[in-house]
Amino acid sequence: MSATRPLHLAAEIGGPPRYDAAWYVELAQLAERGALDFVTLQDSFARPGLDALAVLSRVAPATERVGLVPTVTTTHTEPFHVSAAVATLDWVSRGRAGWLVDVSATPAEARLFGRRPAASAAALWQEAREVAEVSARLWDSWEDDAEIREVATGRFVDRDKLHHVDFEGATFTVRGPSIVPRPPQGHPVTVVDATDGHSRETAARHADVVLVRAGRAEEAGALREKLRSRAAEHGRDPDTLRVLAALTVDLGDGERPAEPGLDSAPRTTAGAGGAHYRGGPVDLAELIAGWHGAGAVDGFHLTPAEPWRDLERLVNGTVALLQHRSRFRTFHPGGTLREHLGLGRPANRYAPAAGTS
Repeated sequence: MSATRPLHLAAEIGGPPRYDAAWYVELAQLAERGALDFVTLQDSFARPGLDALAVLSRVAPATERVGLVPTVTTTHTEPFHVSAAVATLDWVSRGRAGWLVDVSATPAEARLFGRRPAASAAALWQEAREVAEVSARLWDSWEDDAEIREVATGRFVDRDKLHHVDFEGATFTVRGPSIVPRPPQGHPVTVVDATDGHSRETAARHADVVLVRAGRAEEAGALREKLRSRAAEHGRDPDTLRVLAALTVDLGDGERPAEPGLDSAPRTTAGAGGAHYRGGPVDLAELIAGWHGAGAVDGFHLTPAEPWRDLERLVNGTVALLQHRSRFRTFHPGGTLREHLGLGRPANRYAPAAGTS
C-alpha cells in the first residue's frame, strides 16, 4: 500500500455508562471537528447503559459529517428489526450510518431473554454472517425509486419495485420486504472486529471495515493480507476492504521517547483490552504515520482511555499534527460515510441492470 493512499481514522466515544445524551453529542462533535471518518459507541447485553443505536440516532441531527457506528448485537435480536433500525439510523443521519456487528456469548446474557441457551462462538458468528447477509438483502428489497407518493391516486409505493428476500438461515427465516425504504447509502457500512478468529470469516465475507489488534506493524500487516486474501476468495474486490488497527490510547502522561512505539506494549488479547498505546500525541502521530506509510493498515480505530481528555488530545494534538504534515485530510470528502471511506454505493441486487427492461 502506498503512503499516498488515504489514511482513515475513527474513535470510540463510549466509556463508563452515562445517561446524558449531551455527553455523546459533544464527543461526536469533537471528532467531527477533527474530520475523523466515524465514531463508534460500544454496547453489550452484559453491562448496563443506554442503547448505542438509539443514542447515535440522537447524535445524528446534532452532527453533519462524521459517521455514526453503534455496536449492534445479532444474538437474541430479530434480524428484521436489526436491519430496519440500522436503515433508520442511515436515514436520520442522511447517509452516515454503519453498524459494528457483535455477538452475545454468555449464559447470563442468554438468561436476560430466556428464549435459548448460550451457544458456541462458532455458531454465534455463523448466525452473525446470516444476519449480515439478510440485512443487505432487506436493504435492497426496496428499489431506489420504489416510493412514488402520487397524491392524486393515493399510491405511496410501486409494489413492483418491492421484493421478497425469502431468506432461510440456521436459526431464523425472513420473507421481507423491509418496512424501511432503501437507505441513502444503499447499504450502511458494516464494521467487524476480527480479534476473535470466528469473526474473521464474517469480516472477510461482509465487512466494509475490519478492526484488527496487533502490537507491531508487521503483525497488523500480516492480518491485513490474510483478510484481503480471504475476501478475494469470496469473490470480493480486496481493495474495497478497509483494515484499521484497533488501539487503546492513554495520552495522559505526555511524550515518552524511551519507549519505541508499541514494541513494549502488551500483545493482542481476545477482549476489550487489545493493544495499548501510552505516551503523547506527537509519538502517536509518528506511530500512525509509520504503520500507514509501511502499508500495514488503512488507518486506526482509537479508543481513548479517558473519553474526553484523550479524544481532545487526539483531535487537537495527534490529528492536527498529521494534518499539518499532509498525512490526513482537513475536511470530510463527502456527505456519507461511504464517501469518507472511499467506498462506492452498492448496486441493488433486485433492480434490473441498467439498459435492460
